[in-house]
Amino acid sequence: MKYQEFVCAIEKKMNQKLEGGAKAAQYTAIKNNGKVKKGLLIETPGVNISPTIYLEEFYQRYLDGELIDRLVQEILDFYRTVKCDRSMDTNGIEHYDSIQDKIVFKLIHTEKNRDLLESVPHIKLLDLSIVFYVLLDVNSQGTATMTVNNDHLEYWNVTEEDLLALARRNVKRLLPAELFTMQQAVDEILRTVPGRRKNLLNESAAEADDFMYVLSNPIRSFGAACIVYPEVLDMAGQILGEDYYVLPSSVHEVVLVPASKGMEPEEMDAMVTEINQTQVAEEEILSNHAYLYQRETRRLVMQNSFNF
Repeated sequence: MKYQEFVCAIEKKMNQKLEGGAKAAQYTAIKNNGKVKKGLLIETPGVNISPTIYLEEFYQRYLDGELIDRLVQEILDFYRTVKCDRSMDTNGIEHYDSIQDKIVFKLIHTEKNRDLLESVPHIKLLDLSIVFYVLLDVNSQGTATMTVNNDHLEYWNVTEEDLLALARRNVKRLLPAELFTMQQAVDEILRTVPGRRKNLLNESAAEADDFMYVLSNPIRSFGAACIVYPEVLDMAGQILGEDYYVLPSSVHEVVLVPASKGMEPEEMDAMVTEINQTQVAEEEILSNHAYLYQRETRRLVMQNSFNF
């Protein structure tokens, strides 16, 4: 059974089991880095929040021999844990005064997101771009967000620089930076659901010394943006006591390595690229380049600008 046939089969079986008027329909989303993902959007009458469940991992399990009825039951059980029974209040969501205290930002790769960047306000940072979104809600099931687009910018009569200044204040309150050792990161992964994305935090990291640090936010969602937070890189430099590499583990976190413990710049790039190709989901890749934070100049530079 090909993937599209699998999606159709899951859709049909889900609709046979859903209750209360809920209905599953195929949904295609363009994710970060232009990655196309197909899943099921499950709508409930009278509720304006509908979860989307992507099916790629379930399809792989089907190919590995799991029964489709068992997978359908697991998808149905998961839906019951994440579904919303009431609508979200969206009054005023389009009005700047009502949502300005919820505007935050994330980092994405510029070249891989050219199409998206044509429609949203953004600020370039090296080979990356800062883009903005409204953080509507955070709960145990995830986050509810709204992307800020060019129409919002015009309607609100604000500039990209206005958004950046505002968002840099908001993130300190809504998504504060957290810096922790690699060993602590590994311990955190081991406490979560088996099979979670590991990125640079792989098995070998469990043997790493505590000179490696991970930088992210409390919800571990688009935490790589912490490198744009005011004073964060400078404070990390004070902790490490020297210049340091910033390795883009994914859009969700970066890894900091003291320059004295690092490899040659080309080797750092090669390591990041290999890990992206083998351990990071395509839509979660941030960059294939290592960066260097220079404490004296308080600048973050790319590999080809490193000075030794």
